Amino acid sequence: MGLKDEENKAEESSEDPKGQGTLSRKNSHSSLCPTEDDEEDEDKKLELGPMIALKEQFEKDKDDESLMRWKEQLLGKVDLEEVGETPDPVVKILNLTIRSPDREDMVLTVPEDGKPTSKGPWFTLKEGSKYTLVFTFRVTNNIVSGLRYSNTVWKTGIKVYGRKEMLGTFSPQAEPYNHVMFEESTPSGMLVRGSYSVKSKFVDDDDKCYLENNYTFDIRKNWL
Repeated sequence: MGLKDEENKAEESSEDPKGQGTLSRKNSHSSLCPTEDDEEDEDKKLELGPMIALKEQFEKDKDDESLMRWKEQLLGKVDLEEVGETPDPVVKILNLTIRSPDREDMVLTVPEDGKPTSKGPWFTLKEGSKYTLVFTFRVTNNIVSGLRYSNTVWKTGIKVYGRKEMLGTFSPQAEPYNHVMFEESTPSGMLVRGSYSVKSKFVDDDDKCYLENNYTFDIRKNWL
C-alpha cells in the first residue's frame, strides 16, 4: 500500500492526472512498477538446473573448511536446525506493523490464508499522517532468492495504485526477519476518505507465491 509523496508534490499519479483521490509515493529504484524492458528481461530468465537441498549441499562439503567458510560468506550464517531435506524454501509472513509518530504501533497478525477474519477494514489510517510498514517473516528449509512484494489498491472498484518492491534474498534462520519500508504519508481531503481494497503478494525469483493477502483498509479524518 503506498500513498501520496509529500516530498514531491509536483509529481502526479499516472492513474489520476488531477492528483485527487490517488495513492502515490516517492519513487525508488527497487520499487518502481515494471516497464516493458523489465518484462522483456523476465522473459529472458536463465534456465537453471535442478535445486538441491541446502542440507545436502552442506553435508557434502562439511569436511572442507575453506569451502564452508566461502559458503558462509556467500550465504550468510545459515541455521542448519532450520534446514530441511527438501530443496524448496518455506516463507511464512507473520506480522504487518504500521508505525506512525502520531500513535502507538499497530501490530497485525497476517493470517495464513491471507484473509483477515474481521468483516470491516483490517486497519484505518488517518488522512495526512506519516506511517511506515514493517513486514515480519520467517524463512526455513532453504534459501529464498529474490523475495519481492507487490500490491494493487482499488477504491470503489477503480484501480488507484500498484507497486512492486524487492525485499531481497534470505537464508533459513530461527529468528524472524523484519523488513522496514520507506516512510510515506496518506493523502488528505474529503475525496480520499473512505474504504480501499488491496491485493498483495509475496513471490520469489521462481514466481512461487508464498502469500496472497486480500483485505480492506480505511482512510479517515482521525485515527480510531
